[in-house]
This record gives sequence, structure tokens and C-alpha cells, in this order.
Amino acid sequence: MAITGAPASPGTGALAWDFAALTDPGRVRTNNEDTIAFDASLGLVLLADGMGGYNGGEVASGMAIALLQASFGRWLAHAGPMVHARALRRALQAGTDEANSAILEAGVANVQLQGMGTTLVLAAFGPQRAIVGHIGDSRCYRLRNRKLELLTRDHSLLQEQLDAGAITPEQALQSPHRNLVTRALGIERQVNLEMHEHDVQAGDLFLLCSDGLSEMVSDAQLFTLLLQDIGLSEKATLLVATANENGGRDNISVVLARAARSEAPASS
Repeated sequence: MAITGAPASPGTGALAWDFAALTDPGRVRTNNEDTIAFDASLGLVLLADGMGGYNGGEVASGMAIALLQASFGRWLAHAGPMVHARALRRALQAGTDEANSAILEAGVANVQLQGMGTTLVLAAFGPQRAIVGHIGDSRCYRLRNRKLELLTRDHSLLQEQLDAGAITPEQALQSPHRNLVTRALGIERQVNLEMHEHDVQAGDLFLLCSDGLSEMVSDAQLFTLLLQDIGLSEKATLLVATANENGGRDNISVVLARAARSEAPASS
């Protein structure tokens, strides 16, 4: 699906955003435990990759996205796109805390859902900034001026081993611990949403994705695919198709957000 939207009022220096999103079960799994959502009018993007036995992963990711859309989305609609970053961060953490508690309590109440949890990556795109938050190993990249940059750092055992110098990047490619996250929604009573603010420029392209994409498509290949001169919806389809061609071992989800200069209102 693809929708365009302009969350900011046109004006000097303001940017408008176009969005496209796609999720796919991949070639190995029969069910899809990823959940994605975006609200073009608010510039809000949400992506969760669930985990857990039975259908727990689907439940956890679905709850996370639905609750954040309802609570934080409502708050953002009231606060507006120019709200102070500090207030926005507080509201995001509050919405995350609410979702975390609800998922944890649902797991306790239903034995079939015990141990379920979900990663989360989200972004609030405004007229002059983007605030990105994440928990776990779902990622956000930015393509700017033909340079691809990873804006998030995985909360995973593998990343901790890399940071400590215990393994090399080459060894990491074959590690049996690639999917062990150290932070997730619904696992512990408290969870911290890591958040960072980024400036935005016309032409910036942001990619939010589950590890079903990043595990199957190298950063070098992502760079090549994101540079393709095609529409956002076609680009999302190409990313998912490539992940499937490379094995499709997990559910694959992508959300693309592209910044464009907002047209100034006509003078009266």
C-alpha cells in the first residue's frame, strides 16, 4: 500500500512527506508476526516484529502498534507537528510504557501467550526534523546524497559482541546468535525506547524495516535498491522481492518515507 501526505503546513523551510509500506510473510514462515502502520497526516510510522510461541508474536506486535497509534497518535494530533522535541519524547515513552504493560499482562493472563514480545521501530516525521525510536533489532536507515546511514543500533547479543570486540563483522555473519535481542516490548516491567532526533533535508529517504529485510539484504544491496529511479511503492515491492529472492527466511516489512520541499501557499 502507498499513501502520500503532508503533515506540516507549507512554509519556508518546511518539508512534506510521502510514504509507502509493505509487509510479507517471506518464503519459510506461514504466518506473519510483523505489524506495520503509518498515518500520513501525522507523519507517524510504526513497525513491530513479534516473537513468541503459538500466535504470540502476532498478538504482541499487533497490540504494540494499535496501542501506540491510539495513544501517541491522538496526542500528536492534538500537539501538532511543531511540538517541542522533549515533549514528544516524553509522550513516545509514555505510549511505549502503556503498550509494554499491556503486552506483559496479556502474556501473564493467557498461558498460550506467555513469553510473547515484540521489537519496535518508529518515527515521527515533522516539517524540519525526524525523531526515531527503537527497541530490539528492527532498524531505521536514511539515504541522503547517495550515502546510506544506519540511524539505529541493534539491541541484540550480536551487537554487544561486536561492540566488545569479541567477534569480527565477518564472524557475525555466521553467528548462531543473530536473532537474540536484548531489549523487547512485553518481556520486562520497564523498557526504554531509545530515541534520537535527526535533521531532515529535501530528498532524504528513510527506510524502517524488520530484520527479515536487513538479514536477507546487505547494506550494499539496500543502497543500490534505494537508489533506483522508481516510485516509493515500487521501491517497497522491490525491497521485499529481493529479500525473498535471497531466501526469505523471516517475515519482511518495510516502510519508506521521503521528504520533499513543501510548496509555498499562493499569495493573495
